[in-house]
Amino acid sequence: MAITTDLIKTVRERSGAGMLDCKKALEACDCDVDKACDWLREKGIAKAAKKASRIAAEGICSIKVAGNKALILELNSETDFAAKSDVFKALTNQLTDDVFAADVKTLDEALNLVVNGTTLDEVLKAATGQIGEKLSLRRIDVLFKNDNQSFGSYIHMGGSIGTIVLVDGANKDVVARDIAMHAAASNPTYVTREDVPSSFIENETHIQLEAAKVDPKLVGKPEVALKKIVEGKVNKVLSEICLLDQPFVKDPSLTVAQYAKNNGASVVTAIRYGVGEGIEKRQENFADEVMK
Repeated sequence: MAITTDLIKTVRERSGAGMLDCKKALEACDCDVDKACDWLREKGIAKAAKKASRIAAEGICSIKVAGNKALILELNSETDFAAKSDVFKALTNQLTDDVFAADVKTLDEALNLVVNGTTLDEVLKAATGQIGEKLSLRRIDVLFKNDNQSFGSYIHMGGSIGTIVLVDGANKDVVARDIAMHAAASNPTYVTREDVPSSFIENETHIQLEAAKVDPKLVGKPEVALKKIVEGKVNKVLSEICLLDQPFVKDPSLTVAQYAKNNGASVVTAIRYGVGEGIEKRQENFADEVMK
C-alpha cells in the first residue's frame, strides 16, 4: 500500500508529530495508521495520543426524561444548515416523542416502529425529500431507573453534545446533572476503570515502556523504578479517560467519584453523544459547491 498525503495527514492530526516523522512511522508500520501512531509515541516523537474521534456529520442529539425512563438519540443531516432548520428540529422532537412513547430499546426497533401507519424509517425517507439532504437516525439509548435512583441530563449548544447520567440516590437530580455537564465537557471514554479492556491497558503499558526507554531523563534508571514510572503514566491515562477518575470540572480538587460520594450518590452509568463523532466527513470545496 502506498503512503499517501491523506495517510500522513491523518497520522499528523492524531499524533501531533511532524510530516516527515509521520511518513517514517507509516513506512515502519506498513501504512497502518494505528500502529504508526503507537510507533511515534514509543519513539517519544508524538506530542500526545489524540484519541477523540473526528466529528463529521451534522445533526442534533435529543434527550427526553420522564418518570423512570430516559432516552437519548442522534439524528444526522448532511449539513449544519439543514440541522438548524425548523423542519429538522421539529422532526427531531417528533421522533424523540414517538420513540420514547414506544417500547423500543434498539435502533432497529426504533426504525421499524409504526406510527400512524408509517414506519419511522419511511418518515425519514420522506423528510429527506422535503429537506433535500440524506437524514439518518444514527443511534438511540434507553435507560431505566428505580425510585432510589436519579437521572441527570445535559444538552450542549443546541444538541451538538448530549449526556445522560444515572446515579444511585433518590432526589440527587442536581448531582446527576452536574456530572452530566462534566461528561459533556470532559468526554470520558469509559465510566470506571473496570470498563477499560485489558487489551487497552496492555497496549498502553507497552507504549509507555518503549517511550520510557528512549527518554533521556530515564536512562540508567533501575528496572523496578522504570516499571513504577510506567505504571504511573498508565494510571494517568486511565484517570483522563475514565469518568469517575476525572477531576470534577466544578472542583478539580475532587474526582467525579468523590464529588458524588460527598453528596450521597454514586454513578451507575453515563452515556455521552457527540454529533457525528467517528463519521468521516465529506470534504467539499465551497467555491466549487456554489458553482454547482
